Amino acid sequence: MSAGNSTEVCGAATDTDDFTLLLTDREFGRLSSLIYDKWGIKLPPAKKTMVSSRLRKRLKALGHPSFKSYIDYVLSPAGRQNEWSHLIDAVSTNKTDFFREKIHFDVLCRSLLPGMAAELRQGAGRIFRAWSAGCSSGEEPYTLAMVLSEYQQQHPWFSFAITATDINNQVLEQAIHGIYDDEILNPVPKSLLFKYFMKGKGRQAGCHRVVPELRQRICFQRVNLMDRNFGFKSAFDTIFCRNVIIYFDQQTQRQLFHKFYRNLSHRGFLFLGHSENLHGMEDKFVKVDSSIYQCKK
Repeated sequence: MSAGNSTEVCGAATDTDDFTLLLTDREFGRLSSLIYDKWGIKLPPAKKTMVSSRLRKRLKALGHPSFKSYIDYVLSPAGRQNEWSHLIDAVSTNKTDFFREKIHFDVLCRSLLPGMAAELRQGAGRIFRAWSAGCSSGEEPYTLAMVLSEYQQQHPWFSFAITATDINNQVLEQAIHGIYDDEILNPVPKSLLFKYFMKGKGRQAGCHRVVPELRQRICFQRVNLMDRNFGFKSAFDTIFCRNVIIYFDQQTQRQLFHKFYRNLSHRGFLFLGHSENLHGMEDKFVKVDSSIYQCKK
């Protein structure tokens, strides 16, 4: 979608390149209130320049002459239906890596999985279920899939399924395709790279793609963490939600922790980012390692 290079505002031609200068404090307040109410993301005034810059393409694509016009549309019934997904795609931040905070995967495989897997085996062979909440472009769930696949090869009776969710449609599309530039794959051990990725050729040179067998182990879907009910039919044995809650205020964090608790299985584990914690939730979780918590039910 594209619009012309200029539009008429009060009888004068205004270059759309100047849109970034037109986001007033009041208009930013309207946008940030919507984003907080709908998606829980807190945007302080210092983020105004970033927001106006990221939304510039949307204004040009839709032909809006000002941020006021765009925001009025966003808040209309038509904008709610057609534009909200584009809005959150534009303003949400996505930063992730393969094997990010590697200690978490080491603790999972060496310390937590043996006991959990034994319980699952006794429970009629129920599969191990993991949720990557805020999965961005897929590096975290694919890392999980690799380490769980390695564990399964040592314990053939073990089986697992991974659900990976995000609010951003664009990064979910990237995750589903599972294609990554070679430099992004630097943290992946060579043995796992050869085993779980296909090297691109021709126009895909310089990229690798996750093998189909691994992609099929993950169900990617769009989920808003602010929803009252996520709609999952079964509880998860572990939830990874790392470096996500830093964008939420304390009240929103506590509401989310309660929902995670309801979606965890008996004595399941919650993994947070290294700078995040569960202060005030001691009645529901106990800390077992660095930013790793076990629910008490």
